[in-house]
Amino acid sequence: MHILMISDVYFPRVNGVSTSIHTFIAEHKKLGNKVTLVCPDYSNHKNIYYDIENDIIRLPSKHIMFDPEDRLIKLSSFDLLKEKLAEFQFDIIHIQTPFIAHHFGTKLSHLLGIPCVETYHTFFEEYFHHYIPFIPKSVLRFFSKRLSAKQCNELDAVIVPSSAMRDVLYNYGVNAPLNIIPTGLQLSNFEAGDGRIFRSKHTIPESRPVLLYVGRVAREKNIDFLIDMLTLVKKQISDVLLVIAGEGPAQKSLQKLAVKHGLQGNTLFIGYMKRDSELLDCYRSANAFVFSSNTETQGLVLLEALACGTPVVSTAVMGTIDVLNPVDGGCIIAEQNHRDFSAKVVELLKDTSLQNKLRHQAGKYIQEWSAVKFAQKTTVFYRSVINENDEILERKSSLFTIDQT
Repeated sequence: MHILMISDVYFPRVNGVSTSIHTFIAEHKKLGNKVTLVCPDYSNHKNIYYDIENDIIRLPSKHIMFDPEDRLIKLSSFDLLKEKLAEFQFDIIHIQTPFIAHHFGTKLSHLLGIPCVETYHTFFEEYFHHYIPFIPKSVLRFFSKRLSAKQCNELDAVIVPSSAMRDVLYNYGVNAPLNIIPTGLQLSNFEAGDGRIFRSKHTIPESRPVLLYVGRVAREKNIDFLIDMLTLVKKQISDVLLVIAGEGPAQKSLQKLAVKHGLQGNTLFIGYMKRDSELLDCYRSANAFVFSSNTETQGLVLLEALACGTPVVSTAVMGTIDVLNPVDGGCIIAEQNHRDFSAKVVELLKDTSLQNKLRHQAGKYIQEWSAVKFAQKTTVFYRSVINENDEILERKSSLFTIDQT
């Protein structure tokens, strides 16, 4: 099976969508599927760049005014590419983002006569207002709901990573088939890592309690909640340290918030790290991984933390509800208020036996989230969509023949 994947974002841009795509491609290649990815070029090439070795086609792009980390693919480059793509024998198109990629993917689907599906990764209803603050939040929510419904209904089927996101799209009025297929993790990638290396590099004593957040440092991630919560933890554990690993547009404001609360000695912003080495050390250095985002459609970093044996304290909202298992999943679920969240963090930090219990649970629970299983499920899903499309085309052909007679 040859899959054409189209996305408005991919590495070197670091986020959950890029990680999902990378995992997806790797697992499908193991299954014998061929994947060609079309995505933005981040190095200012003026022409289409073909990375033949990795089956990636990079398209010229331009900066986005309100989001300097991302790029917008130039629509004209798609027009140059479509004739070339028509020469390939693609079986299905899989769109990963709802912007230029969606426009081109649906257009190409009609041109080639092959089915088109899309993964709905981002909860835009709670996303846009952070980047377009001069437009009322209610207007942006209305716009995102209408746009999401319109685009999803243009597809043969939609993939969502969680039941919560499926329910949201149903409520928007989406009538295209919705299929829950998480990305999962390549578990072998999380077997390494040494927390002592990370602590040594950043001069963190072995005995110092460390909380960790990993992810984009953006407003929609609700990191300010964690910093506010930290003020309550500090009252009981004075040397607690919150490590924030990642970069993004909210970093400066969060650093100012930490100073305002007198937490400059209790917070450490370390930026992005190499996923196959430094990040694993970072995960394993922490006593607990803390998370409070209200906009996740899945929450891959929660799975990454668990895969490294790091206990999790998190709110359970949207996609994280499907990921977190408070019974034997290596985590503690907290309410969305500072007092409850901080109390559960303090309880965990003060109880070494509880930390060890959750680490043991995490090692077992994470096996359920192997990316291999979900890649196999996606392949079955593709085949059903392709077969249905073939049946539709066959019926249309039969009707055309009857009309001709």
